[in-house]
Amino acid sequence: MAASLLVGLSILVVGDSNMALPGSLITGLHDDLTRRGAQVHSIGICGANAGDWLNATVGGSCGAAERRGDEPVKKLPLNTQTTPIKELIAQDKPDLVLVVMGDTMASYDKPSLPKTWIWQQTSSLTKAIAETKTACAWVGPNWGTEGGKYGKTYAKAKQMASFLSANVAPCTYIDSLKFSTPGQWKTRDGTHLTQDGYNVWGAAIANELEVIRKSRTN
Repeated sequence: MAASLLVGLSILVVGDSNMALPGSLITGLHDDLTRRGAQVHSIGICGANAGDWLNATVGGSCGAAERRGDEPVKKLPLNTQTTPIKELIAQDKPDLVLVVMGDTMASYDKPSLPKTWIWQQTSSLTKAIAETKTACAWVGPNWGTEGGKYGKTYAKAKQMASFLSANVAPCTYIDSLKFSTPGQWKTRDGTHLTQDGYNVWGAAIANELEVIRKSRTN
């Protein structure tokens, strides 16, 4: 097997509840990236929107977690504040910032997607990352399942993914919808996957980062 293109790469991962809950991507994705030789620092704050990472903002009302390298997941107190992204980048000096965010901002239970607000949220975060001259990739939502307590539907997930793909530049967009078919990955509540699902999603994201890395080194 060829050596991973992620060996030695320093990656800072920030995200919402999909990175904050036990057995979520803070386990699956983090483990997969670490196995491939990357140096990974992951932070997940449940309920955090993209703009919340510009200034210290209280989040984590439904959980927060942090993890470095091979260390176990560290559960953070409820109502943990975000650390501003520029501060995190200055501390870690990562080669890549990986943003895992989409479901929190999609307002699945509302009639329409709040496009102006989402654009303000995403563009403010990508601008702040770009100002540090750090490479960036943005992971969008997966299909989930319909009928959960957050009102997620396949149509809304597709709409959110499409909007993010057009609005997260200069970050490279990673389209999670192409990793599975609608409803293929089981969820606990329509939005949050089972641990097996998070493991599969994490591996798919890591594979996509390999592809992105290869395209940039050729």
